[in-house]
Amino acid sequence: MARRIRLFVALSVGALFLLPPEAPAQSAAKPAVKKKTVRRRAPPRPRVTLAQRAAAQEKVQETLAAAQEAGIENPAALIPFFERLYQRQESDSGALRVLQFGDSHTASDDWPAALRERFQNVFGNGGPGFVHAGRPFLGFRRWDAKSSMSRGWSPSGLLNRTTDGRHGLAGVSLSTSRAGETLTLEAAGARVEVFYYQQPGGGSFTVKAGEELIGVVETEGAAGPGFFSADLEPGPHRFELRTTGSGPVRLFGWVVENESGVTWETLGINGAQADLPLLWDEDLMRSHIERRDPALIVLAYGTNEARRRDWTQESYLEAFTALLDRMRAASPTASILVLGPPDQSIRLRSGWTPHVGVDRIVEAQRTAALGRACAFWDLRTTMGGKGSMRQWVNAGFAQGDFVHFTAPGYRMIGESLYELLMGQYGAFSVLRRQWNGSNNGSSSQD
Repeated sequence: MARRIRLFVALSVGALFLLPPEAPAQSAAKPAVKKKTVRRRAPPRPRVTLAQRAAAQEKVQETLAAAQEAGIENPAALIPFFERLYQRQESDSGALRVLQFGDSHTASDDWPAALRERFQNVFGNGGPGFVHAGRPFLGFRRWDAKSSMSRGWSPSGLLNRTTDGRHGLAGVSLSTSRAGETLTLEAAGARVEVFYYQQPGGGSFTVKAGEELIGVVETEGAAGPGFFSADLEPGPHRFELRTTGSGPVRLFGWVVENESGVTWETLGINGAQADLPLLWDEDLMRSHIERRDPALIVLAYGTNEARRRDWTQESYLEAFTALLDRMRAASPTASILVLGPPDQSIRLRSGWTPHVGVDRIVEAQRTAALGRACAFWDLRTTMGGKGSMRQWVNAGFAQGDFVHFTAPGYRMIGESLYELLMGQYGAFSVLRRQWNGSNNGSSSQD
């Protein structure tokens, strides 16, 4: 672990690119007057000397190493996930899917990508899994897939709390009633799916893999979830979806995956809070989660809630418990891991000071998670506790807004969580093999 962290430190000493701040959804309407686009930039990090940078980096390394001792609270809740990993490793077959829901920390895909890469290296590459349709918001990205969309699509969902809630797995949908609108996706896998909304009077679309037409889909029918799927030759593909009529078409996303291996699926929305999924159509969301059949559901919320004064520990506990209950109902056999929010600071006249709102969110999430037989990881403690964001900023691992991390910082967090999970899995697999050997021995003597 220390060697990997030192590698990240070496990479970060050079130029670090900053993640863009949270941004609103793309507008589908073409503006009448072309306006100059002004890109918002993250605040610059405080100036530090090379010696101060090196000292901060060393402190972060020490803190992450010490955090391995604290571990994950209630790791027994991860046994169903570990069992699926064990079966995957023993039989070398079957898909194992992880769904990570969250806010901008998740949406950046740096953090999930670090976990995705490490798990796929050990347990097989299952492909990207579920990917949002098109590019539903500014700054959207997946490191393992590339997507595009034509201008005639209208995004719905995201942070809008007054919609019909029919936004499916990721909380965002794209709609159009125009023929010839397209979506593309470049990804590698042996199977493709399209999640769409079936509705009375619905329109149609075609799906191509390269130059080959692989499907013509009519979305007309009783209101509810619709799925198109096709098997492919394993490997990289360029998919194109094109509407073919004037009827309404509503899409949620693609799935590209292999027959076996791990997927770590990024389902983040910039600015999201944990009560947002409670506004999504429960039946539709449940059907999508059931279809993905996850082994593990990861919930990474709390940063935005900490800045809302109307959240009390009691009201947030109630909302977060409701979210856990909804996830459990949708996937009774999956493990659920709650990731507490990271440390953050606000700027006062006296300077940067730790945001006290994080306290109540962490405690509410911990209480809800342990009360619903879920695992909990306290990210703020892993970082070094209250006020630790300053060290991460000075080290170059967090941005100047004292809220978001840089790409190396996110990857370090992903590495730390991976080491914790694999440490617990290692202990589980030893006991699992002993139990298996004991049972086999008993059977041979009877």
